[in-house]
Amino acid sequence: MASSNSLEFLPDPGVDVRQLFILLHGVGGSPDNLEPLALAVRKAFPAAAVLVPEGFEPFDGGGAGRQWFSVRGVTEENRPERVAQALPPLEAYVRQAQARFGLLQSDTALAGFSQGAIMALELVQAHDGMAGRVIAFSGRYAQLPRSAPQYTTLHLLHGADDPIMSVADIQAAQARLTELHGDSTIDVATHVGHELHPALIERAIMRLQTCVPLRSWEAALGLNQTPPDGSTVH
Repeated sequence: MASSNSLEFLPDPGVDVRQLFILLHGVGGSPDNLEPLALAVRKAFPAAAVLVPEGFEPFDGGGAGRQWFSVRGVTEENRPERVAQALPPLEAYVRQAQARFGLLQSDTALAGFSQGAIMALELVQAHDGMAGRVIAFSGRYAQLPRSAPQYTTLHLLHGADDPIMSVADIQAAQARLTELHGDSTIDVATHVGHELHPALIERAIMRLQTCVPLRSWEAALGLNQTPPDGSTVH
């Protein structure tokens, strides 16, 4: 399903693949837009496979870019349905990548920028635990969640001056996740707009390297959780 314009960064020869990162670009963008993030992930996690697929649709706003779903005429009311229709191909892509490398859902991280962040957040909302982590840059939910993923840790990163995706929306989403006993972090960079800023990339890597998932603390405290069907949680 990924095209020849997709990017992938694999571990050095002789190094077993132990983690999978799938990075999703923004509307009208391309995999090349996420190369700085891909390189940072590869440096921090040398045993990871880093895949950067193209959006599965050509951008309908002109140019050579791609999209995950159309934003032409998008409203708060119709956005959830558009996202829902776009999720099955992404779900299939993630499952194929996990099978390719023989990795578990808990070994998988999804990272997205802007529209790609919407897709990552909504994929684990629809399929709890499909990835152990989601890193959402300059994104939002299609609609505020009614429940929180119990097997996915969410890292939300945003520019305080974002004119496209309001920081207030992601702050409201994080507050809702907290109310729902979700496992999430939020980092807001001052004087940063709608961009994959180096400060946000650096913060994301730090979160990935240092944040212990809430479910791991609960397991250590003897608060047993049952993983969703077809996955292993650790």
